[in-house]
This record gives sequence, structure tokens and C-alpha cells, in this order.
Amino acid sequence: MPSPLSADRPAAQPPGRGPVDALISQTRRLKGEVDAVRRDAQGDGSDPRERWQRALCDLALHQLDDLDAHLAQLRDGPLPAPGAAPAPRHGSLLSRVGTAEWNLLTDEAGWSGEFCQILGRDPAAPPLTLDELPSLVLDEDRPTLTAMVTHCLVDARPIDGEFRIVRPDGEVRTVHMMGEPVLDADGSAASMWAVLRDVSELRRTQRAVSETRDSLTARPCAARAAVEPQEAAPLPWHGPLRLPRSGPPALDVAARHLLPAAGAPLGGDWYDVLELPGGETLLTVGDLTGHGAGAAADRAMVLGAVRGMAMAGTGPGQLMGWLNQLVDAAAEPALGSAVCCRYRPGTRTLVWAQAGHPAPLLFRDGTGRVLDAPDGVLLGATTGAAYGQAEEALRADDLLLLHTDGLVSGHSGTDAAGTLLALAPLLAGARTAQDCVRTVVEEFGGDGRQDHACVLAVKVTS
Repeated sequence: MPSPLSADRPAAQPPGRGPVDALISQTRRLKGEVDAVRRDAQGDGSDPRERWQRALCDLALHQLDDLDAHLAQLRDGPLPAPGAAPAPRHGSLLSRVGTAEWNLLTDEAGWSGEFCQILGRDPAAPPLTLDELPSLVLDEDRPTLTAMVTHCLVDARPIDGEFRIVRPDGEVRTVHMMGEPVLDADGSAASMWAVLRDVSELRRTQRAVSETRDSLTARPCAARAAVEPQEAAPLPWHGPLRLPRSGPPALDVAARHLLPAAGAPLGGDWYDVLELPGGETLLTVGDLTGHGAGAAADRAMVLGAVRGMAMAGTGPGQLMGWLNQLVDAAAEPALGSAVCCRYRPGTRTLVWAQAGHPAPLLFRDGTGRVLDAPDGVLLGATTGAAYGQAEEALRADDLLLLHTDGLVSGHSGTDAAGTLLALAPLLAGARTAQDCVRTVVEEFGGDGRQDHACVLAVKVTS
């Protein structure tokens, strides 16, 4: 039987075990952190916001489970040839992905053990031909499968679609099939290969997220109060902070979420501050595309991931790379920008990275400047993007200003930075971070705002 390769491209070699093992370790560590966030969201089920948070965490865990399984397959090399596969591993994540091949010249078919398990078929029974395969599919989904196979064999198009199958025990499962035709020397299809993935649990979790999102949307006033308090924004603290909490404080921090006109939908802007092990501090601001409960849901997922990775010791550059993977793999595509900083009080060093976001502003001795930004594209814009990392030596009494785009209405990029830097004389007279935030809000927090924005002020105290 031909190998599942088109005639015009060679077989790809599996990557070395070392890099893939490192990715698997990173994925499993992230799974642990997301699971910790999920446990923190446990409640009695009466609060729609808690149900929504748990559903989002369940969705992220399902996606990370699949990523873990796929990376394990990548590390271990190609699956055994159809017909020669070992018995399926019951309970394994890998049992949700199977392979099959149909030879059009001999009318032979070969299914892996995982493929049989997904469809509920006895591995010892002969595989179904392409003509027989639709008999396992729900009546309303058969045209979808027929069209996929026809386009593959006649037009040499790749297969990529979902349909529902009925197992012999009557259980209905949702599967996602991907594959390609295998071409012979004259360019015609000699066989067809496919990878089948059971996505039933993933789709169930996505429906749970959608239902809880709809329930919040149906209560706009309650949703606004639960998800985005008018004064506090998304942070679990009110007013200024002095960090670290134990010992002499090194930073004075304050922030504010500027709201648009009344009745505007929820946005994806966030800011966050978190004391890390060893006395370091996480400082982050960002913005996700979209509005309404969907944007707030994505924001909750991103904030949980950022906090978990930072607590695990991940540096800002690597954190941005993993966050990009998370946003890119989300069920509904999104884009976002962010700045992530770790402050090391022992050396007064700021280590930071950015993803298509305005760089922090540094005010010192009555003047200000924009920090030189390391490389970084928008979150979700490019699969596998790499993010640079920069360091900045700070001094006592320095002021850092982090903000989301839209803080200066009608201005963005360098125009917004120039407008904010012009506040240097006023900020020089501010004694605390809260005073700095108050100055910014007085300048840009008027009633005519059209969009959400966040500002985070950080003063180095010692």
C-alpha cells in the first residue's frame, strides 16, 4: 500500500526528541497552572461568573490535553502503518487520534487501532471501504463526508472537516477528519489517507462556555457588575500597592481602568500586578480584540495563563511565546497585544517583553522616554512566533507608565507616546503612584471616551 505522501513532496523527518520533550514539559506545566486556576474558581455553582470561569478552564485543559498528545506522537515518530497498529491504548489521550488509508487501485483499506476505537469498531473486523464509510455517519452529516471525499479524489483537495458518527452502542460522537490524496506517477489519486480525531469532549466544553456566556449576556447589568467592576477593573486589589508585602517596599504601584461612554460593551483591556516567589514582581498590561462577554472570557483565560507561567518562573520573552500559542490555538480566533515585565528589586532591573504593544514609558528627573522595545508581533498573528526580551536598569524615584492603546483618545503609537511624555513636568511633582494615575486620568479620562483603556503607574521607592 502506498505511503500517505503526495508524489511531489518528500516525507518529513520527525524532530529531535530533545526539543519536543521540552515542549511537552512546558505544556504539562501550563496544564498544571491552568488546573490550579480552575480549582480557585470552584464554588457552589450559583454564580454565573464562577460557572463561566470553570467552563473556560475546562476548555483550555482539553486543548492542552490534545496538544500534549500530539507532541507525544511527534516525539515518538510516525504511527504504525494501517493494518499493523498495536491494540489501542484505552484511556490514553492518543486513543482520540487514529489513521486510515484506502487504496483505490486494489480497493483495500487499512485502519489503525485508534481509528477503530473512535468509530467503535472491532479491530479484528475488516475495515470499511470508502463507499461503506458513510453508513457510520448521521444522515444529516453524510453529504458533508461525501463532499469531502469527492473533492479529495476528484480535485486532489485536502480533507478537513467535521461530522458526527453513530457507534454500534448508539453513542453519537463528533469527529474531525484531515487527510490528502496520494498521487501516482500520472497525477491521479492512487489512494487516500486520513487522520481522525475525536473532538466530542472539546465541542461539549465549547458549548458549555457558549451557554454560560449567553447567560451572562442575557443579564447585561449583572454581567458588567460581576465581570468588570466600574472602578476596580479586572484586578483583585483596590487602591495603591507597595511591594513586596513583607520587608522594605521596593515598588509603589497604582492602576486605573478608564471606561468609555455609558452603555459601551465590555472590552478586552487588562492590567495586573503579582508578587512572585523570591520577591520579584510581575507587571503586565494588554488588550484583546473584540467586545462583550466573549472578550472578557478570553481575557480571563489569558490572565490565568500569564499568572501561572510567571509563578512557574517563566521569563517574559518565553511567556509571550507560550501565550501566543495559547491565543493561536483558541477555538475562536483572536488577536491581542501585551507587555509583560518582571522587576528584580535586588538589582533594580526590569526584564520585559512585548507583543505588538506600546512600550513602557520611563520618567526620570523631570523628563521621559520610551523604552527600546524588543521584537514581538501581536498575539495570535503568527504561529510559532519568537519574542525578544530586554533589560532596563532603574533607579530610586524612577516612574514607569504602562498603558493600553486608546488611552489617548484619537492617538496611537508614537503620537500617543509623545502626548503622554509631555506630562513629565506634572508627573515629576507626584509623590506616589496613585498621584501619577490621578494626573493621567484628569488629562485623558473625560466623558467623551470611545473605548476602554488601562494605565499602570510604578514608582521605584528604594
